[in-house]
Amino acid sequence: MVELDVPAMVHVSSSCNPNFHATGAHYINGDTTAFMQFLTSDLFKDFPTLKFIIPHGGGAVPYHWGRYRGLAQDMKRPPLKELLLNNVFFDTCVYHQAGIDLLTRVIPVENILFASEMVGAVKGIDPETGQYFDDTKRYIDATPNLSAADRQKIFEGNTRRVFSRLDKQLASKAA
Repeated sequence: MVELDVPAMVHVSSSCNPNFHATGAHYINGDTTAFMQFLTSDLFKDFPTLKFIIPHGGGAVPYHWGRYRGLAQDMKRPPLKELLLNNVFFDTCVYHQAGIDLLTRVIPVENILFASEMVGAVKGIDPETGQYFDDTKRYIDATPNLSAADRQKIFEGNTRRVFSRLDKQLASKAA
């Protein structure tokens, strides 16, 4: 991945345990577990340009950011910004306004990538809004936490930076 400059998305598959609902528990637990594994490892010291995307807004990570900051401190790890945020990115597949508002308050805008499933994990229409739950663009458009420049980063700029081969590939095709 480093040699090819290709990021990876950490995304679980189904669970064999019927006690764990796939999209309601298993996915979110997997996202949160991946973040904790990154926190406790020296992976990015060994591979400083390695990039991972954690879907679903990072699972419980933004909601428990203080917990992870404290755990890193207790484990004598560097601060999260230094330890992980050059390498770990979160998508916007969070299905309500308050979740996007929290994500954009807690996680630096440079670490957020636009994603929308549209007929994905939650296929229904939210009776409170009349909109599809998984249409995430409208949440980003509506959050008061972002400037126009921040939205541009989330919708395009960050993706072009994380998937840096895209611009290189487009340039070579244009030449």
